[in-house]
Amino acid sequence: MLAEATPRSQTFEGFYDWMPVSGGFAGQEWQKAGGQWNAPTQFTLQPGQTRTFGLRFAFAPNVRGIEQTLVAHARPVAVSLPGYVVPGDLPATLYLQSAQAVQSFSVEPKGALSISPEGAHGVWQRYRVDGKIWGRARLSVTYADGSVQTLSYFVTKSAQTAVEDMGRFLFSEQWYQNPSDPFHRSPSIMTYDREAGHIITQDPRVWIAGLSDEGGAGSYVAAAMKELDNPEPQEVAKLEQFANETVVGQLQVASGPTEGGVRKSLFYYDPAQFPDYYNTAENWKTWASWSRQKAADIGRAYNYPHVAIVHWVLYRLARNHTGLVQQHDAKWYLHKAAVTITAMMQQAPYYTQYGLMEGDVFVEILKDLKRENLIAEAQTIESLMKKRETVWKNQRYPYGSEMAWDSTGQPEVYAWLRYFGDTAQAEETRDAILAYDPALPSWGYNGNARRYWDFLYAGKIARIERQIHHYGSALNAVPLFSAFQAQPSDFYMLRVAYGGLMGALTNIDQKGFGSAAFHSAPDVMRFDAYSGDYGMGFYGHALATQVDVVKHPDFGWQAFGGLLREEGDGSVTITPKDSARTRIFVADAGVFLTLESGKFESVHYNPASHDMDITLAPAESWTPVARLRAEYPAGAPMHIYGVSPAAPKVRDAWEVPLHSTPTGLHLQAMRPLISIGLQDSYSENRKRF
Repeated sequence: MLAEATPRSQTFEGFYDWMPVSGGFAGQEWQKAGGQWNAPTQFTLQPGQTRTFGLRFAFAPNVRGIEQTLVAHARPVAVSLPGYVVPGDLPATLYLQSAQAVQSFSVEPKGALSISPEGAHGVWQRYRVDGKIWGRARLSVTYADGSVQTLSYFVTKSAQTAVEDMGRFLFSEQWYQNPSDPFHRSPSIMTYDREAGHIITQDPRVWIAGLSDEGGAGSYVAAAMKELDNPEPQEVAKLEQFANETVVGQLQVASGPTEGGVRKSLFYYDPAQFPDYYNTAENWKTWASWSRQKAADIGRAYNYPHVAIVHWVLYRLARNHTGLVQQHDAKWYLHKAAVTITAMMQQAPYYTQYGLMEGDVFVEILKDLKRENLIAEAQTIESLMKKRETVWKNQRYPYGSEMAWDSTGQPEVYAWLRYFGDTAQAEETRDAILAYDPALPSWGYNGNARRYWDFLYAGKIARIERQIHHYGSALNAVPLFSAFQAQPSDFYMLRVAYGGLMGALTNIDQKGFGSAAFHSAPDVMRFDAYSGDYGMGFYGHALATQVDVVKHPDFGWQAFGGLLREEGDGSVTITPKDSARTRIFVADAGVFLTLESGKFESVHYNPASHDMDITLAPAESWTPVARLRAEYPAGAPMHIYGVSPAAPKVRDAWEVPLHSTPTGLHLQAMRPLISIGLQDSYSENRKRF
């Protein structure tokens, strides 16, 4: 980054420069930073000696055309599938296309990756990439002409293990229990400082310690979403305790004319009331140190999705599992989620003109209200959301923000535009996402939604700089997966979506701590020490994590998020390795299989018949029944699926008893009956998707 005087702001990220050598900076200004993207180099110029460097610019027709443009200019192209984040149990496949032969590979740190050649695949050379050492890994490819191409990978634990680690950390290290807390934040899951090793009970940006806004709500949102597909009884008990003792009645108004309103922060600055509480070394004189009155304000719509998520997850856990949720029944929590939405529209209407971070959870809540046949509440919410969507569909750019420019409102805007069938504006919103969310050969930038100012509001190092896998990455992955399923031939979109989805796992360290984002400036190059607003990103990861099975004309069969084995008869077997193992999209069949309870162990797909054989994991004590749903997001299907052995359908899902051993199901592809009833049913299902 150039050291120049132009002040940075929300509307100006700063200038960047290209450095042919950087060894001097690496040994001085950057010596305390993490490893640089490229190995720093240096050379010595003798008196009178010169060296000239040149840059060649090649213009691509659009963002999607970068790789084709590189090929046209005889530059090497790398495509790693499914991406550049490599869980320990899920190798990647690297495809290289170059006019020059590959001469050698080098990996730094040594042994972090294992590279195994797998021969030619058309114009591509194919290599298997296995992750061996947790963390960042630089892969340098040297070609016969001496040129070097650098690819950046990140090795994580298995996705499921990383999420389990995060859950343990959230419900132990970040679990705040202090009955005498003067701000009534106990019990709760609070923001954490990994560097200092403790919960943040005070910060001049009061929301960070106040369980609201993104910087303070992030940890409990992550905790709730972790339980959605991976419930653990003791963690669920703490989540329910938090919901009933701290959310309802403290963070959220419990009753009365403003019932459901969500306060801006439970923590506030009041030195008259608490003269000895605040750290005098901090600056409490800025706008961010809200008074008690300002903290109690319920007029900020951005806070409402966070609380709605807690209620909705507890509804899902109570509805689809046995004995996990104890204090209230499922419909109580679903009602609380619905009340949160209506209260937002009544008490905090101003910011509802924009898409909200995690606002697409409102779509999920509405779907569940319909499935429960709670018609009055569903109609109220659908009507309120339609008013918002009507504004967006008539805007040229329907994804504004309280900021001058932003990348966080698009997911909710896209979700409601799709829900109400306004395809043209949904595609406009999708294309806006793809403009700031690229496919690049780097774990940090692949699927990384552009963001650069939120360290000011939720980071320990509070400054403007490009954030790597801040929550925008995984939030924007949600609409991109949805858009891909509607157009399953768009392989580029799947690559970008998966990059954002998996970026959220890199924030989780080896102990389970989830960081707000990675600092990309060369003087830092490491994850921020605050958990901050990480939970918003994990929400996107948990909502969208899935396995996508595609057959690409160049790369053949691929399973994004799973292992794939091609059988001798042309069929394929997929073993999920994503963090949830509850969602599988088979592009060739046009079907999206989801489990509200239970886990997929494997799926065997026969492209000739489109039939599938599914193996479900054994029962757990709190999950005696699997709930399987089949949806057809790409449009009216050529076939629909029936299940064998026969299983009853409840709330749009087959209910399948589980056993102590794996359970097998056969899904048979059948031609749909062309009837008014079926078409009406399909239209409703499409709306729900």
